[in-house]
Formats: sequence, C-alpha cells, structure tokens
Amino acid sequence: MASELCKTISVARLEKHKNLFLNYRNLHHFPLELLKDEGLQYLERLYMKRNSLTTLPENLAQKLPNLVELYLHSNNIVVVPEAIGSLVKLQCLDLSDNALEIVCPEIGRLRALRHLRLANNQLQFLPPENGRRMPAWKQENQLRRLEVGDLKELQTLDISTNRLLTLPERLHLCLSLQYLTVDRNRLWCVPRHLCQLPSLNELSMAGNRLAFLPLDLGRSRELQYVYVDNNIHLKGLPSYLYNKVVGCNGCGAPIQVSEVKLLSFSSGQLTVFLPAEVKAIGTEKDRVLPLQELAMRSLHHTYHSFLKDLNFLSPISLPRSLLELLHCPLGHCHLCSEPMFTIVYPKLFPMRETPMAGLHQGKTAVSFVAYCCSTQCLQTFDLLS
Repeated sequence: MASELCKTISVARLEKHKNLFLNYRNLHHFPLELLKDEGLQYLERLYMKRNSLTTLPENLAQKLPNLVELYLHSNNIVVVPEAIGSLVKLQCLDLSDNALEIVCPEIGRLRALRHLRLANNQLQFLPPENGRRMPAWKQENQLRRLEVGDLKELQTLDISTNRLLTLPERLHLCLSLQYLTVDRNRLWCVPRHLCQLPSLNELSMAGNRLAFLPLDLGRSRELQYVYVDNNIHLKGLPSYLYNKVVGCNGCGAPIQVSEVKLLSFSSGQLTVFLPAEVKAIGTEKDRVLPLQELAMRSLHHTYHSFLKDLNFLSPISLPRSLLELLHCPLGHCHLCSEPMFTIVYPKLFPMRETPMAGLHQGKTAVSFVAYCCSTQCLQTFDLLS
C-alpha cells in the first residue's frame, strides 16, 4: 500500500497533476511524500476523504502553495493548525465528520474561501470565542482577533451537528454568504445581526433549542428558504416569512412558561416567546411610546447617514448596549419599516388560518407574528390582505 501511494504521488508530481485523489487509503498520518522536496507546486485539489488522519502538517501551505480545494471529510482530526491560514488561495475546505473541538482564528485569513464545511464535529464555539472570550476593555487595546466574519467571499457555511450554543456575533460580515446550515446544535437564539446578511438565500436551523426568531428574519428579499423544524419551544414565525418556503414541522409543542424565562405574548390559547432584548410589549391601549424608545428612534433618524461609523457617539455619551441597538435595531415594523429598539406591538396570525396550513398537515402549532411599531400599525396590519 505504501509503495502504491508513493507511486501515485510521484506520478502526480512528475506529470504536474492539478488533482490528487487519496481517498480510502487508510492513512493515519499525512503522507511525507506529499511534502517532499518542492512538494506538488501545481496541485490545486487534494482529496483525502475517509482516512484516519488526526492532524495536518504545519508546512502544508509551504509545500502546496496553489491549493484551491482541500477535502478532509471523515477523518479523526481534532485540531486544525494555525498554519491553515497560509493557504491563501484556498476556496473550498471540507472538514466534515472529524473530531474537531477547536477552529483556530487563523481560518479568518483564508480571504478567498467560498465553501466551509464543518458538519459532524464537536465544536462548541467558532472564532473568535473558542471558549476564551477576551474582556471588552482588553480587546480595545489589542489587535482584533481573526474570525469567521473575516471571510468576505464565503458563500456556504455548514456547521450542522455540533455542540454550538451560539453563532459568532460578526457572522453578518460574511457579505457573500448564501447558504447557512446550523441544524442539530444547541442554539437557543439567533443573533439579530444575521438579518443583515445581504446575500443569504437559505437558512437552516432545524433541531435546535430556539424559542424565538429575530424580528427581521425574512425581511431581506434574498432570503427565500428558512427551515426551523423540530425546535419544540418555537411558537412564532416573523410575518416577513409569510409567502417564503418555511419548514417548521415539530414546532410549537406545549411547554411550561416557567421553563423559558422570556417575555411572552398571548392571544387566546396561543403564546409566543419574544427575543430576550425586547423590554416591553405594547398593546392597542397604549397612547404614548416609552421615553427611551422615542429617544432611540430620534437618534436613529438623526444619525442614520452615520450609522456605519458611530465612533462619534462614545460609550460615555451612550451605553454600549444602546450603541449596538443603534447599529442594529431589534427589528423594523412589519407594516411601515420604522426601526424598533425596546418595545414591540405583536399581532398573532395562527398558521391554521393561513393557506400554508395545508403544507404542514397539522405537524406544527406555530403562528405568524407581525411586529409593529405603534398601536396604529398594529390595528392596520393584516397578513392575509
């Protein structure tokens, strides 16, 4: 087997192959022949699926400088070395079905990366977290660490079947991201910043622990497919998702309110949990908005043209949490698009009363929720009109 492997690699080197297939070779170590002499300078695609590799060599980028695609599906790799960041031409990296516990921040240096697959591993965090979050005051005095959000060309991210509790806060900076799959993790919430992804077309979050979704999810015209099946605590879908392809079977199961410490809105026998950032729930009886909400909306309108750079508003003049809300409001009114920061006016539309009910054949008990900015919009909004 060893001589056959060496022959395969030697032929690839002599004939300047661009593709090399080393799948199903029962490899326990990365072949030294691949790193011999000048390496395989012309190699662009390396397939090493279904082996027993546990690590990658530090000099991989030095010996395979033109690598564009690297397939390591179904190995036993625990840690990806920092040197992976030197594969500057890499466009596709498949590390699915390994034993990964950590993804090094240097993966953020792969600026050409378009497809990243990390499914079926043991990841609890993605960079920059990795379980060692730095205090905010310390971050300000150091160079920002690399992270997944630095992958500006990334189009596909598959991190399904891991142990993720949350998603990176700066994931919304992956401006080219089209397909995001985070099925079968331990997510209880989705960052509202995710709604800012301009190219996201398909989002799959099935089999998590979600109790609510961001108010703006579905507001983007690009997002057409959303799958949240088997999130049993989830009972409300933002009305922006109406008329989009939605998978929500196995959602809306009965649950004791005490089990989830979130604000909830009830109408009849229906109860929907709201995002943790919502501070108050408005009703049709309200006549005046809370002072803080009025102030936030005024600030947003006044400085809207500067929102991409709010450095002129320091944490001294405004708390950091409110600064973050100015950057990314809780959501926008589902009727008039007014930004909302602390209070929402929800209105339920049970799915059983919509044409979509037949698509799920009674396998879900969720409602569409319209989040409005005022009593006037609340009274006017009609999902079915």
